[in-house]
Amino acid sequence: MSSVKKGLGKVEVALRWDPSPMGAPEHDLDIVAAAYTTGAGYADPEYVVHFDSRSPDGTITLNRDSRTGQGFGYDEVMTLEFDRLAATYTRVVVGVVIQQNDGRKTFGDIQNTGVRIAEGYTELATSDLGEAAGGTAATIAEFTRDPETGTWEFRSTIRGFDADPTSFTAQLSALS
Repeated sequence: MSSVKKGLGKVEVALRWDPSPMGAPEHDLDIVAAAYTTGAGYADPEYVVHFDSRSPDGTITLNRDSRTGQGFGYDEVMTLEFDRLAATYTRVVVGVVIQQNDGRKTFGDIQNTGVRIAEGYTELATSDLGEAAGGTAATIAEFTRDPETGTWEFRSTIRGFDADPTSFTAQLSALS
């Protein structure tokens, strides 16, 4: 019996971290996603979803945006609905960035960071962001659409950057 490769449908990216110690400035981490169209390759994204926003068509949504890390488990969650994303989109890159409000903080400075990428009950990847400990931002996933079948595929890619939220969105384009 053969099966048809269905690709990815609805994917959830979740982020957790411990709040800062009492009296210290708050840690604010954010999930960021950049969507690219056919022919854009590694140029500027068509749009970027971050900081409590959603894509124009509603297929990529930041459902929960924590500014402190307080809560149980994963405090910030983004949903990507690849099964509804228009055929003109061929690539989505997802990353995490630390708001640098009160001095430079890296992932190594923040306790208990974690990322989980799942489709339904299937866990696609998890990371404690240790691979990017010296970074202030990191790419965590690349999703690409197969040009022949139209199915979406996932690639885990933890890569640290020394960037603020504004410059990081530009660096998402450079991921290869």
